[in-house]
Amino acid sequence: MYPEALVKPMKAELTSVGFEDLVTTDAVENAIASKGTTLVVVNSVCGCAAGAARPGVKLAIHHAKHPTKLTAVFAGVDTEAVAQARKHFLPYPPSSPSIALFKDGKLVHFVERHHIEGRSAEMIAENLKMAFDQYC
Repeated sequence: MYPEALVKPMKAELTSVGFEDLVTTDAVENAIASKGTTLVVVNSVCGCAAGAARPGVKLAIHHAKHPTKLTAVFAGVDTEAVAQARKHFLPYPPSSPSIALFKDGKLVHFVERHHIEGRSAEMIAENLKMAFDQYC
């Protein structure tokens, strides 16, 4: 577990732009099962989360088409919530950071850590915007 003081600003990067911080298994289930499109970001303390994932997601949500619900879980902190979210990411293996898009409770797009590492925030945003155009 990471100290709250360490992760608080990393969580705030997303919650300050409208993401709901999911910290319980029930919150995860309710978010994913909701009608419409739900974005679930598995946030983390790593450099690729700070340099590409969070900034990329923040760029993407300003696109004309975007998910109706924005959510995040934090790996290494909200352990049960992350484990619950990952059950819905199958067949993809656990990775953090990662980004999942659900439509009416079904996983329709997934960005794994190896698709985030070494890429710019703009590249992540473009990937997500294409998915938003298709599913939102």
